[in-house]
Amino acid sequence: MLEIIYEDNHLIAINKRPGDLVQGDKTGDNTLTDQVKDYIKKKYNKPRGVFLGLIHRLDRPTSGLILFAKTSKALRRINKQFKDRKTQKKYWAIIDKSFDSNSGTLTHWLKRNPKMNKSFANNEEVNDSKKAILHYKKIIKLRKYCVLEIDLETGRHHQIRSQLSFIGFPVKGDLKYNAKRKNPDASIDLHARSLTINHPTTKKKITFLASPPIKPQWNFFLSG
Repeated sequence: MLEIIYEDNHLIAINKRPGDLVQGDKTGDNTLTDQVKDYIKKKYNKPRGVFLGLIHRLDRPTSGLILFAKTSKALRRINKQFKDRKTQKKYWAIIDKSFDSNSGTLTHWLKRNPKMNKSFANNEEVNDSKKAILHYKKIIKLRKYCVLEIDLETGRHHQIRSQLSFIGFPVKGDLKYNAKRKNPDASIDLHARSLTINHPTTKKKITFLASPPIKPQWNFFLSG
């Protein structure tokens, strides 16, 4: 069942569950995009088909905010904001509690390996690499873990997962990037918490917030 955070004539924001596939891939599994199209088709009685533009993506094992455009004009205008870096995305990541820095910036060069569907971080530029920058602050310390709030300055493939793994603190449950153990549901504890944009028609700044999954590791959010 879809968790709709926001909807108007131009945009629809969804809180994606871990495990949901955003776009079609070789698995052939039903996608979040298909689910949203079906929802719009039924709600607004559109038998001929529905326009739905995917503005950004989330990895399958992650959760959180994902935004779709319901018109081509909205898609074009929001895409330009992303291109011009006029949007702001924040993530929450659960990592090992021994991480001792309260805030800072990570800068690396990421090289993508398409065959492995993985990005490798480097301290210096290498062939075919792209600069990756993120800013973080520790927002809470749990018994075994801590939670980082991450502000992406760049948007690279698997950026947060790769950079945190490279410094020795992979996202909890992320076996692909060297986590010690997997989560029972094969999710990783990386959550797209918020997205701030300028609305494509009103031009007003708007921030969408997505609550983390209802799971024990995210109980700090519920108890706070």
